[in-house]
Amino acid sequence: MVRLDKIYTRGGDTGETSLGSGARVPKHSVRVAAFGTVDEANGHIGVARLHIGKDDPAQAKLARIQNDLFDLGADLCTPADAPRSDGALRVTPGQVQRLEDEIDEVNEGLAPLTSFILPGGAPAAAHLHVARTVVRRAERLVVELQTTEAVSPDALKYLNRLSDHLFVLARQLNRNGADDILWEPGATR
Repeated sequence: MVRLDKIYTRGGDTGETSLGSGARVPKHSVRVAAFGTVDEANGHIGVARLHIGKDDPAQAKLARIQNDLFDLGADLCTPADAPRSDGALRVTPGQVQRLEDEIDEVNEGLAPLTSFILPGGAPAAAHLHVARTVVRRAERLVVELQTTEAVSPDALKYLNRLSDHLFVLARQLNRNGADDILWEPGATR
């Protein structure tokens, strides 16, 4: 378990941070940008949850996802081939599978798509659409990272499924798609 007695360490005052492996890297590294972007997505999900009733099943799903995103951050923080990578916290295939199962469950109750959807509708749905776009950015950063460094394969799979999960959950929160805002191609020409 993590214990934080002191919040500031001054360790990052020179523009570097420590990875889970103990290595020091610049704060602008792709790895740091990737797990920082995962943290950003987590923040947006937290804001979305403020707009969802406490007994809504979406709350439990999003609470699990927020916890998973800390697991994902820890996974990305420790390079897959680092000397201290044995025993590092990694995203598991089961976490990816749970997202897939929930996507299928939520999607069954949604109106079929007839167009692309513009972010909006209910406040919670709008915030989940923002979170979805941040997750896509994190995914692009992880793809970039894996061109030069080892990344656990389930980390990338999790991000890919998560953006889909947030999309269908946003639609569900938009009254199962009834309040979705549809793109009208060429409507503003």
